[in-house]
This record gives sequence, structure tokens and C-alpha cells, in this order.
Amino acid sequence: MDSVNNIDYRVEKDSIGMKDVPGNVYYGVQSMRAAENFHITGLNIHPEIINSLAYIKKAAAITNLEIGLLDRKTAEAIIQACDEILAGQFRKDFIVDPIQGGAGTSLNMNANEVIANRAIELLGGQKGDYSIVNPNDHVNCGQSTNDVIPSAGKMTSLRLLKKLKIELLRLHQAFCEKAEEFDHVLKMGRTQMQDAVPIRLGQEFKAYSTAIMRDLRRMDKAMEEMSTLNMGGTAIGTGINADVNYLKRIVPNLAKVSNMELVQAADLIDATQNLDSFVAVSGAVKACAVTLSKIANDLRLMSSGPRTGFHEIDLPAKQNGSSIMPGKVNPVIPEVVNQVAFNIIGNDVTITMAVEAGQLELNAFEPIIFYCMFQSIDTLSYAVQTFVNNCVSGITANEARCRFLVDNSVGIITAICPHVGYQKAADIAKKAMLSGKPVRTLILQEKLIGEEELDHILDPVHMTEPGISGKNLLLKKKLEA
Repeated sequence: MDSVNNIDYRVEKDSIGMKDVPGNVYYGVQSMRAAENFHITGLNIHPEIINSLAYIKKAAAITNLEIGLLDRKTAEAIIQACDEILAGQFRKDFIVDPIQGGAGTSLNMNANEVIANRAIELLGGQKGDYSIVNPNDHVNCGQSTNDVIPSAGKMTSLRLLKKLKIELLRLHQAFCEKAEEFDHVLKMGRTQMQDAVPIRLGQEFKAYSTAIMRDLRRMDKAMEEMSTLNMGGTAIGTGINADVNYLKRIVPNLAKVSNMELVQAADLIDATQNLDSFVAVSGAVKACAVTLSKIANDLRLMSSGPRTGFHEIDLPAKQNGSSIMPGKVNPVIPEVVNQVAFNIIGNDVTITMAVEAGQLELNAFEPIIFYCMFQSIDTLSYAVQTFVNNCVSGITANEARCRFLVDNSVGIITAICPHVGYQKAADIAKKAMLSGKPVRTLILQEKLIGEEELDHILDPVHMTEPGISGKNLLLKKKLEA
């Protein structure tokens, strides 16, 4: 006992030697060594990968019971311990840092020790008495860190991606609603930050919704690879120490207990050596983050001002924008989306390099891959959530300002070009910029086109749609209203 802190200890032994472990904790000597060696981030293990490990250990216990490698009372104690972890218990006993050496052995043993000690307790023994339930021989039976950890990482990624998809679908719907709401609002389109040709604000928001749906499809394709596990491959994919019946049953049992669609890799050696599927998922997440960051940039530009910028739209005012400038309101939600995207891009580089760094039969860098992957998916989910709730859904259009900018822009000269020729149109544009007069006024002054024909050419529908149709005629009426 530590007389100063009034803590009882138990002595545990591993291949390194003896070590005092606090008597009341469920982790053991290997977890303690890892916590001492890898104080890197100061953060806790992601709760979802703890759940994934509990599902794996539960499925393994069920499988080993079915094939006779575990007796019923031991298997049932392990299963109950796993269920308690899944219910949220013992989280403080997962003490290893997310970033750790050893290809995730520390995390795997942390789970094995917590489950073993709880199972021992359930069977009436004292924590640390591994003659009753052993972390390696019983909880880890038929397994290796090298199939457990990548499988847990894939399962966790799948669950987090499903949450992200829910938020992205909400964002897609929000953009669709704004596209309809703003469909009649004519504004100036811009290329290279210069006036181009007119576009409807609704068309811009419809394009945003299309981009988000493309990101969702890209993510679905990448997610398919996450459902393929190397469970049963043990150390290097050859299945050493795994019973042939265990090999056949472990993934179906894991799919059943976790309620996930999981399959066993056709080539377990490949699935153990190569983690390129994580690069694919990270790439899809990064692509989505880039899309969102570009959209956030657009919203910041269109809302800029309000007096000296575009001020074509208003973003919801969420908080004071300055400690010194009264009344200033900043686009804080698009700004946080940008920052999340920057971080995800950096994480993608880390994931790419870590996957590339695998050697021969194993990649030792799964901890940093998972740390970055989970952070990217989580932060993107939260960013999309606040983007929908605190920005996109509350955007309003400054219709009069948009129309004023169109009417006074030189950009509409493009619509006139086919009727007067490129050079004459360029001359009119130059005169408009020098004089400040609208293009329409100059065209009429020089009698280049009659007023009725000019009205037809500069009709908002003609300038934003390739041809007249029933839909366009309805739109024309809305624009004229």
C-alpha cells in the first residue's frame, strides 16, 4: 500500500519484469507501461474504437466458445465484460495515448486487460489473477494486434462516416431549399474575381447541392473498402494460431454482434500488409472538405461588406465580430469550415505518408492513421452540422442589390456580343467603364440595337438559360413579377 496516497497495489508481471499496478483499476501492467512510454497527445482513446474493440473481443469469445477453445463460464464472463464496455463502463481504464508505438499493441492489450480483469471479477476472483482469465490466452485467443487493430479502425471509420453522411445529407437538402428560394434572384456571375455574365443566385446554390451529392457518392465508394476486414489473419495474414473453424466464423459473428455489414478479405496477407483503403477514405473526406471550404469562401465573398463589399446575401449574425469595432459581424461559421478543411488536408498528408511507410508484412503506423482519420471525420461532421444550423439555413438574399450590380455591370456586354460583333462590344464595354454609364444606355445612344430587341437580349432568362422552355417561361414571369 502507498501510505501517502492510501492506494493498494497489486504486482503484475510481463516480459519486461514486475510492476506495481493500482489494485482498483481494470487495466494491467502492459497498459501502464504504454501510458508511461507514450504521453504524446494527452488525449483519450476515441470512444468509438473502444466500442469496436469490445465488439471484436465479444465476437472472438463467441467464436471460441462455439469451436470449443473457451469453456462456457469463461466465454460468458468475457462477453458480459464486453457488453458492459459497450454500455459505457470502464472508459477511464483505457489509458493509452491515441498515438503510440507498436502498431497498436498497447491499445489491444489495454482492451484485453480491462476485459480480463472485469471477467475475473465476474467469476469471483481478484483483479490481476490471470490464472482465472488471461488477457492473452483467453481474451486474445485466435487474434493478433495485427488483425484486431486494423479491423477496429475500419469499423470505427464506418460508424463515424455514417454520422458524417447524415450531416452532409442535411446540408444537401438545405442547399436545395435555398436553390428554390433564390431561383428568381438575378445576380452577377464572376470569374477570376471579375464581372463575367449574369447568373441566378438559385443556380449557384443548386451547384453547391450537386457538389455535395458528388462528395457523398465518392464517400460511399470509399466506404465499401472499410467493410473488408483481415480478422483471422492474425500476425501477418497467414492465420497462424487461429483454428480453421475460428477463421471461418469470426467475421460473420462480428458482423452479427456489431450489426454491421462486414466481410472477410479474400487475401488476408494483402489486407494485413496494405492500408491503402484508409488513403481512399481520407481522400474522399478531404475532397469533401475542399468542396465545403470553397463554398464557404463563396459565402464570405457574397456577404462581404456590407457597405463596401458585394453584399449580395446576408449570413445569420451569430456573435460580435470585434472587440474594438462596434457593430462588426464576421462570417464566423464559414471561417470555421475553412479551418476544419485546412486541418483535414494536413491529416490527409499524414495518413498518406503513414500508409506508404508500411514495410513487408505489416504497417506499424496505424495509430497515427486512426488518430488523423477519426479527427478528420469527426471535425467535418461537426463543421457541417454548424454550417447547416447556424449559416446556410438562415441565409437571405439582397435581391435589389443583386439586380443593381447586374444592371450596372459591364458583364452583360457578353450577351450583346453576338449581335454587334466582338470588337464593337469591347468598345462599348470600354466606354461604359470610362464613363460609368450602363451598357444598355450606350447601346441605345449609339443606336446599335433597337430597344425592344435589346430588352429581349438582356432578358434575365435568356442570360441564364440556354433556351426557352415551359420552365423558363414560368421563371421569366417570376423574374418580371
